[in-house]
Amino acid sequence: MIEIRFHGRGGQGTVVLTTLLAHALFKAGYYVQSFPFFGVERRGAPVEAYLRLDDRKILARTNVTAPDHVVVQDLTLLQSIDVTRGLKPGGWVLLNGPPSLSGNGRFAGGRVAVVDATGIAIRHNLGTRTHPIVNTAMMGAFARVMEIPPMDVLVAAIGEEVPSDPERNVAAARKAYGDVSFS
Repeated sequence: MIEIRFHGRGGQGTVVLTTLLAHALFKAGYYVQSFPFFGVERRGAPVEAYLRLDDRKILARTNVTAPDHVVVQDLTLLQSIDVTRGLKPGGWVLLNGPPSLSGNGRFAGGRVAVVDATGIAIRHNLGTRTHPIVNTAMMGAFARVMEIPPMDVLVAAIGEEVPSDPERNVAAARKAYGDVSFS
C-alpha cells in the first residue's frame, strides 16, 4: 500500500486534489481511499488530506502518520508545520514552488520534486491572481513524480469531475507534468 499526505491551505483545492487523484487512480485499476483532516475550517487555514492506493482492498481507516510521499501545495506551511514528519526514507516531497528549491537539500531522507503550480494556475486563469487554484497542476506533477496514473486517465478524470473549465484544468495538468524539476 502507498500512503500519501497532502498539505495545503483552505481554498487551494487540497481536498479536491486527493478526490480527483483517487478517481483517476481508481480508473487506472487501483483500490483507493481519500479523506481530509481539518483543523479550523476556514479559508487559508492549514489542511491535510490523505490518499491511499493499493492493488488490493484497503482496510486501514486511520490518518496517514507515516507517509510514503508528501505533497505540499503552499510553501508558507514549511515555516509552521513539519510536513515531512513520519516520511518514510526515500519518499518523495513534491513542492509547489520555484524550480530553484529542487536542489536545496532541505528534506534529508526524502527526494524532492518541484513544480511552479501557482504560476501555471495563474497563466491558465484558474482561480485569481491572489488565490490561484493549483490542484489540477499539482495533479499533473503528481502523475509525473509517481509515474501513475497515466496522463490519459488523468485527463479523463478531470473531464468527468471538474465542472468548470475542464480544458484549462487539463492544460494546467499537462504543463505541470512537463515542468517538474527533480533533485
